[in-house]
Amino acid sequence: MITSIQGTITSATPLHAVIELNGLGYEVNIPVTTAERLPAPGATVKLHTLVIYREDAQTLYGFATPADRDFFRLMIENVTGVGPKGALGIMSRLSLPLLESAIRSGDIATLSKVPGIGKKTAERLVVELKAKVGGGDSVATAVTGGAPAHEASAHRDAASALIALGYKAADADQAIRRAALALGPKATTEALIKKALG
Repeated sequence: MITSIQGTITSATPLHAVIELNGLGYEVNIPVTTAERLPAPGATVKLHTLVIYREDAQTLYGFATPADRDFFRLMIENVTGVGPKGALGIMSRLSLPLLESAIRSGDIATLSKVPGIGKKTAERLVVELKAKVGGGDSVATAVTGGAPAHEASAHRDAASALIALGYKAADADQAIRRAALALGPKATTEALIKKALG
């Protein structure tokens, strides 16, 4: 199994990246949340990967962190009706901290606002994954591969504050992701909110 790929990024779109390694170009399907973290073409990048083999295709999926990859695998292996395309769509719309928080709290409204995910699928996500993401040792306790849990907490709290101010969940999450990229992993909840609103 291919668990990661490191090479030169030759091109990227919000849902695909081409990584060149030893003269071969690998097309990797990625969620928007990973695309946001990619360096410019020509730079070296490492993606944590999962290969899915089907009768008619071999598809490589890549993620910025091992936690993102593991959550993707958890969804496609445990949630009835959620395949790789649907899981990629979910992870493109919501960051891992917000996604796990919505599942833990049973927030069907936030989950069902993801394009392509209706109320029934949102309910299945909660029912089939709640026990797996419920504790402190969840798949993504650390948002970015080994990062402290306070980073995930700051992200969740900042997104919740924006939602309380009237932002849609996906828009709040996206604003906080951008703020976190600009401020770095040690940013506080307050700093994330200020940057997102600024």
